[in-house]
Amino acid sequence: MLSANVPVHHWGDAILTAGFLINRMSSSSLNHKVPFSILFPENPLFHTSPKVFGCVCFIHDMSPGLDKLSACSLKCVFLGYSRLQKGYRCYSPETNKYYMSANVTFFEQTPYFSPSVQDAHVIQQVLPIPVVEYNISNVPITPSLDQSPPEPSSPPIDSFQYRTPTNSPIVQEHGESFTSDSSPSSLNPTTPGEGDSGWPIALRKGTRSSRNPHPIYNFLSYHRLSPSYCSLLSSVSSVVIPKNVNEALDHPGWRQAMIAEMQALESNHTWELVPLPSGKKAVGCRWVYAIKVGPDGQVDRLKARLVAKGYTQVYGLDYCDTFSPVAKMTTIRLFFAMAAIRHWPLHQLDIKNAFLHGDLEEEVYMEQPPGFVAQGESGMVCKLHRSLYGLKQSPRAWFGKFSSIVQKFGLRRSEADHSVFYKHTSPGKCVYLIVYVDDIVITGNDTTGISQLKEHLCKHFQTKDLGSLKYFLGIEVAQSKDGVVISQRKYALDILQETGMIDCRPVESPMDPNQKLTTVEGELFSDPERYRRLVGKLIYLTITRPDLSFAVGIVSQFMQTPCIGHWNAIIRILRYLKKAPGQGLLYEDKGNVQIYGYCDADWAGSPIDRRSTTGYCVLLGGNVISWKSKKQNVVARSTAEAEYRAMASLTCELIWVKQFLRELNFYEIQTMKMYCDNQAALHIASNPVFHERTKHIEIDCHFV
Repeated sequence: MLSANVPVHHWGDAILTAGFLINRMSSSSLNHKVPFSILFPENPLFHTSPKVFGCVCFIHDMSPGLDKLSACSLKCVFLGYSRLQKGYRCYSPETNKYYMSANVTFFEQTPYFSPSVQDAHVIQQVLPIPVVEYNISNVPITPSLDQSPPEPSSPPIDSFQYRTPTNSPIVQEHGESFTSDSSPSSLNPTTPGEGDSGWPIALRKGTRSSRNPHPIYNFLSYHRLSPSYCSLLSSVSSVVIPKNVNEALDHPGWRQAMIAEMQALESNHTWELVPLPSGKKAVGCRWVYAIKVGPDGQVDRLKARLVAKGYTQVYGLDYCDTFSPVAKMTTIRLFFAMAAIRHWPLHQLDIKNAFLHGDLEEEVYMEQPPGFVAQGESGMVCKLHRSLYGLKQSPRAWFGKFSSIVQKFGLRRSEADHSVFYKHTSPGKCVYLIVYVDDIVITGNDTTGISQLKEHLCKHFQTKDLGSLKYFLGIEVAQSKDGVVISQRKYALDILQETGMIDCRPVESPMDPNQKLTTVEGELFSDPERYRRLVGKLIYLTITRPDLSFAVGIVSQFMQTPCIGHWNAIIRILRYLKKAPGQGLLYEDKGNVQIYGYCDADWAGSPIDRRSTTGYCVLLGGNVISWKSKKQNVVARSTAEAEYRAMASLTCELIWVKQFLRELNFYEIQTMKMYCDNQAALHIASNPVFHERTKHIEIDCHFV
């Protein structure tokens, strides 16, 4: 406080700042441990970077009524850190107010308060603190006071050398030009507190533009999350998934995961090295990397998986039947809603090397794994004895083995979704299981039955109990007594980071409502593969983001030959995603289990083929479990027909949900409700009168 010339009445801020920093420094009395880390081991030491106490800082001025010619920042003095939020504590002597903000520009080498001769004399009497001179190395030394007074110069130049830090690239650029164009006699230094109004507007604008005006932390909130969920997010976000084999081999953790995978494949006698027979073609293979989260929410292990390039297989030669049931995303969300309504826990199991348990009937040859080619046997190939990830027949072989093992325990397979198994052990007691490849989720109210099921699976497979469900198929799951929250925060941030949109300016809507995309929107996009890859990622993001369904559905119609205008539409979706990357869905018990749905449709909304777009959503107990935004297959001749076709699509979904819940005996099915805002469609549904507007849709839609 003394070295920064901060007035004495700010002693409270100095003590709080000193205590804040001391608690985050190692202490010899604690065996060189940090006190804050002992009390809060899961929290980071600093949410914001430490800064010099008492220095000049500028905060973004959010006052209403500002125009383009108004100053965009307030000059303040830095006086500490906020205890309750992520930001800095700044004080403005002009307004006599404290400001808490994370959007602050610091000039740490420039103290806000200028030292006076009397203050310096008093300070040197108390403490032998030298008076610090703030000079920029690139600027010539200021003449001494006993020389003749220099020629008058403009205030902007005088205050410039004190305002700018030495480590700023913009400052160095201006400093060099200033040194070459000015002589030492033209310098008349002033204190930082003098002549505030004389600071150059162009300089202030240039300094602000060098920083990101929309940092990502302004759109992410962690203070309302539980400690365990925050631990999950921090641990998952801290791991970087390698993009190729070379990056993985350079990382000790990923390299060990690849070695463990190779050892597991060898112990299961997955293949043998043989020469490639004539007339046979070997399929390729690649490494896929994933993160496994433990029961405590921390990263349990890094998983490297060898995947065969099954897309090079030939039907009838090295594979035949390939069908294998896969859980629908609607079924997964339905599980979350059921668990939240009944307050059931969600358990997660992971089966190690699941596909290796499937028996391979066809004769398949595969290239040796990248990075693990046997010495002296580079011309050999792997003859597979067991199914491997990526082969077209592997899911069928694995699911057949898993289904038989689970049904031996007494579980029945659902007819509505073959990836779901259930068992009613006694009246009011039930166990439900859903499998997605090798990831298993179990819920129900029969704790004994769930424990016995886990033991049964451990006897037949290498199963690991991951405890409470936290991370499933890239979906972050948070459970509490208030409900279940699902989101794809990390997945959304990875998309923004990969596309370079992490610092973009957010928008309020994913698509311009007045824009109608056509097949010709400017020049062709130079990288259509990137366009298709990004659209595929956005489609997967709609698992927990129904607000993106319509916009993503529009841009997915131009994947064949995308244009610049289509790419700009994707950029707008990413800017909207930046606004709330952690947004998700909340499933909670609202006191009812009523099934109802909403549907709507535009009429001839597509300017390309004049087909309409159907949109609907289905809710269970007030929790949305299913939604869709899809272009209709035929051209509707009227708004009534377009709305009626939307009602038909919603009716199909409602019938499936009702059948599924009835089979699971979840509750006594009540009359389902469907809401539509078109009176003509409602009249046709209630009274199927046949005339020229409805006779051509008799077979297609008249089961509503």
